[in-house]
Amino acid sequence: MDERHPLTSNSLEVTIDKILKNTENDVLSNIKSALDDSQKNLDDSVPKLEAEYDKILSDGKKEAEKIEKQIIGSADIEARNKQLMALEEAVTKVFSKALDQIANTDRSGDYSNLIKTMIEEATQILGTSEITVSTNAKDKDVVQSTLSQFSGAEMSSDTIDCLGGVVVKSKDGAMTFDNTIDARIERLKPLIRKEIASKFGVGE
Repeated sequence: MDERHPLTSNSLEVTIDKILKNTENDVLSNIKSALDDSQKNLDDSVPKLEAEYDKILSDGKKEAEKIEKQIIGSADIEARNKQLMALEEAVTKVFSKALDQIANTDRSGDYSNLIKTMIEEATQILGTSEITVSTNAKDKDVVQSTLSQFSGAEMSSDTIDCLGGVVVKSKDGAMTFDNTIDARIERLKPLIRKEIASKFGVGE
């Protein structure tokens, strides 16, 4: 038993050494395979990373251009709004001055002709001369005098709140036309704004 022990021990050593050698080879082989796979994955990843990098740069550039356009657009809008505000202020001043003049206008002569024209316009628009006419207290006498020229027209007993002019209704109450100075001014405002805008190059 003792004689075989050195051989058995040697055999075991050889066997263990062989196992270790094979294991080492397997490990090294596995490590090399893993390194090769990693290198391949890295090689495959580089174009993808470059493409992704280019995409990030492209997206960033597009976003920057978008923001720049928004800033420029905002500046344009702000400038346009300032122009429109200045335009509105100018129109308001013109009308304020006109309203002051109208308030102090003598209710005879040319004004009587204006009232007549207003009533004629209303009858044409309503398509009837059978009308009831309302006006403010200041214009009542002028309107009453003018109505004598319109057959079928009568004066309303009620006065209205306006700068001047008339509100005309068909006697059946079906139709009404506001031809007061206030309403005429409101109808004129868009036209005057457009006229001023075209002269000064301000967009509507």
